[in-house]
Amino acid sequence: MPKKNSPMSNDHKKALAEGRELGKSVRQYLEALDENKPKRGRKRTSDSIKKRLDTIEATLAEASVTKRLEMLQERRDLTVELATMGTKVDLSALEADFVKVAKSYGERKGITYATWREFGVSAETLKQAGIARSA
Repeated sequence: MPKKNSPMSNDHKKALAEGRELGKSVRQYLEALDENKPKRGRKRTSDSIKKRLDTIEATLAEASVTKRLEMLQERRDLTVELATMGTKVDLSALEADFVKVAKSYGERKGITYATWREFGVSAETLKQAGIARSA
């Protein structure tokens, strides 16, 4: 005989909604942090990007079809990078939301201080969130 499903209690629904909200705040902050972390190697300048775009334009017509495809994608990527260069992302609102929920989220998921730090969350942000080194 199949087991009869019982409806979820209001407490269970509330806990699920709370978990989704915690996860959303943490995810948005970590994504923004990850997208804006410094890149390794020499920093590109607008001049170096423009020079590479000129090189692509000059060699595009003679390139093989697969190389041309790759160059078109590189051109698109460089154009976007050039357009967004110098724009500073304001993490303060995302960080404020993160600080409110990080401790609870970390406790629920078993995330330690060291793991937050390894991901790139600053010690100051963790301190504001109430996450101690011993956690």
